[in-house]
Amino acid sequence: MGRPDPVRPEWAAPAGEGQWAVLVRAVPGARKSACEGTADGRLKVRLAAPAVDNKANKALEEFVASALGMRRNRVRLVSGHTSRLKKLIVESDVEPSWGLLGTCGK
Repeated sequence: MGRPDPVRPEWAAPAGEGQWAVLVRAVPGARKSACEGTADGRLKVRLAAPAVDNKANKALEEFVASALGMRRNRVRLVSGHTSRLKKLIVESDVEPSWGLLGTCGK
């Protein structure tokens, strides 16, 4: 992921033209969806959705898109569909304001 940017959290990195990779540790089945800091270089997100029938994956995409002020179709899960360790791609011409995800990564 190259040399880290001083403002960019460790769990986010450029992933090509207009794309940003976000590494996540998902915890499904929480009372409410919320960001909970970092764990092993990944954004830790609790999800108010069960890990059944792809519900937690869809909830994760929606949560990240909403937190970044984007449409849901700009955030997609690319790996970790059946794992807690996931990788999302965020499509944006400019680097997203990662601080919108709360104090995660600080």
